[in-house]
Formats: sequence, structure tokens, C-alpha cells
Amino acid sequence: MLSWNIRSSHKLALNDSDMKEAVQNYGTTLSSSEIGFFRLPENIELLDETRKVYEHFKHKKHFIHIGIGGSALGPEMLISALGKETGCQFTFINNIDPDDLSKKLNKVNLKESLVYVVSKSGTTAETVAAMAIIINELNRLGINEESFKDYFVFCTDPEKGELRKLSKTWNITTLDIPSNIGGRFSVLTPVGFLPAFFAGINNEAILYGAKKIQKELSTLCESKSFFDLAFWIKSLHDKGVKQTVLMPYSSLLKDFSSWFVQLWAESLGKDGKGLTPIPAYGATDQHSQMQLFMEGPKDKIIFILEVHKHQTNYSLKNNLAAESFKNLSAFTLSDLMKAELEGTLTALSENDRHVVHLSIPQLNEESVGQLVLFTECLTVMVGELLKVNPFNQPGVEAGKKYANEWLKNH
Repeated sequence: MLSWNIRSSHKLALNDSDMKEAVQNYGTTLSSSEIGFFRLPENIELLDETRKVYEHFKHKKHFIHIGIGGSALGPEMLISALGKETGCQFTFINNIDPDDLSKKLNKVNLKESLVYVVSKSGTTAETVAAMAIIINELNRLGINEESFKDYFVFCTDPEKGELRKLSKTWNITTLDIPSNIGGRFSVLTPVGFLPAFFAGINNEAILYGAKKIQKELSTLCESKSFFDLAFWIKSLHDKGVKQTVLMPYSSLLKDFSSWFVQLWAESLGKDGKGLTPIPAYGATDQHSQMQLFMEGPKDKIIFILEVHKHQTNYSLKNNLAAESFKNLSAFTLSDLMKAELEGTLTALSENDRHVVHLSIPQLNEESVGQLVLFTECLTVMVGELLKVNPFNQPGVEAGKKYANEWLKNH
């Protein structure tokens, strides 16, 4: 089970009535019909519909995922953390850099590919652009609109939007993003489910893991420690701590940090408030960013994420005479990773840094489901305490508006 432990000298002096009011408001948000992410672990219909689509297209040898932001970061995180060797290759088109896109398209056989286009609105410029390029490439191969139903699946709003309209015109199989789910909260929907199926990931176990931790994240009587963590973050924010580091000690969870960056930044960075997220991963960043984390400004909350048991391991036993080799000979690679993590935790604590030790028993579907829901709920609870709306993104929308104006004027 996912656990968390604050390792900091910063203490809280909380007013019980203030805590109860904030938690009550948080509970109201979770139960609102307009906010649906918390109930996704119980929505088996979405999973069943996605499975049917997978069964129809599972012969495809290449999965091309077109999306940006929340339409891509969650699925990419699932594939890198949990993906198995299934014989299906993955290409994520998540930006509009023409050079990068060219390299990616040169490596795929479109005739053997399924193109998954993910956009709730169906109007996301980057997604529309990538889809237009794929269509041109298919046309060049002699594949026209009548056959697009064999190459495309759309994931979009259940009722409205450009992709929904186009799906009817071309008879494209389409999966739903529930209308009460925003992009950065959508990984536990068909947005993440379909690529996960192609990667051999057990989606049911992901939902089971998320459901297993629901109670602990819902009410004060179930888990005071979760709310203590949120209040601790808010208290530090008020004292000028304005950055958040997420550092999993796992290369496979590197993309989890990237997913967290969008969730935390886009949800909380409003009205002059927020905590700038910094992605890192151990033990690699002990040899780069850690110098700043350890002895730089004390303006960071540092989440250290531990995986207790790795799926594989290597003995470091050797017969070399050099002292550095002899010192490691009695240990395994997992032992070294554990030592690096514990050393970092101890050193950060001794330097009076603001540290949270997260841990999961092992990296599997159940633990990732728990991590996803925990991080989403913590984001919403901190948003409640900062008095910002964690579900909108006006700053992003402003940039889109001016980009469209530029295109119209050129």
C-alpha cells in the first residue's frame, strides 16, 4: 500500500475548525457531479468499452498516439512504468516540432498502425495539425476516407466537438472522455486505457489500486495523515516555500514526474499562487540537482518516492582488487539503490529540508493506480487550501487565443 511520511522540523499549529471547513469543502468537490475524477475507479463501463475497441484492433503492430498535455502525459507514464513486451511498438506524437515528427514517422509503417487521436474538444491545434499530417501520409499510400475507419480511433467528448462530428462522417470508432473529466485528470479513462491494453497492462488492477485507497483520501476520519500533509504544504507555501520536487528512485517512474509536473503546475499555478514543480529521479539526479536541493535555498518541498522491491536484481559480487569494487561485492544493485535513497533522506533531514518520503511495495498496476489517485487528490486538496480552482487553466487558454490570432493575421 502507498504510504507517506513527512520528515521535516516544520511543525503545524492548525485550528480544528479551519481544518474541518477545508476538508468539508474538499469532500463537496469530490462528490460533485461536475467533477468526476474521484469516481473513475468505479466506472467499469469505460473500461469495458475500451476493451471492445482493443479486441477489434489488437492485430495492429504499431500504436500511434496523437495528443498533447493531459491527452498524452498520462498514457506515456503508464507505458514507461508498466508496459510489457507485446510486439506492439508505440509512437507518441505530443508536440509539433517538424524535425521530431519526421524522425518518428520515418520509423513507422502506417499500413500496420492504429492512430489514436485524443482531444476532448477536438480543436486542439497541435493535435489537429498532427492528424492532418497523418491523413496526408495515408492518402499518399493510397488510403482514402472510406478506409480511415480501419486506421483511426478517436477519444473525445461524448456528445460534441470536431472529432465527434468527424467520427460520424467517416464512421470512426470513438471512445468517450467523460464531460466532467479534465485532460490532466483523464489517465484513468479510455485516454490511458487503450494504449495500456496494447502494452499488456492490467487496467483492472490499476483501477483496483485506485479504489483501494479511495477511503483514505476522502474524509478526515479515514486518514488524518493525508490532510496533515496538505495543510503542511499550504503552511510552507505561506512561509515562502514555492517549489515542489518529485524524485522517484526508479527510472521507470521518470515519466510519472513529468505527468505530475503538468497536474501540479496547471492546477495550482493561479492568482499569484502555486508551487513550481521540478521533475527529478534517483539515483541519477543525486549527481546533478541534488546539490541545489541539499544546500540551495530552503524553498522546496521534496517528495522522495521509494520502490521497496524491484522486479529484477543483480549481484555485485566480483573478484576485482580495487577497493571500490570490493566494497560493493557483498551487495546487490537493489541494496545500492536503497542505500542511495536512505542516504539522501538522512542528509536532507539533517540539512533541515522539507521532505516527504513516499513509498510503494513494488512497481505494478495496483501501486500506480494508488499513486495516480493520491496525487490527484492531494492537488485538489492543496488547491482548496490555496483557494484556487484546480480544474481550469486560464493562462493556457490565453496563450491558445493569441496563437490563433497570430495565425489569422499571417
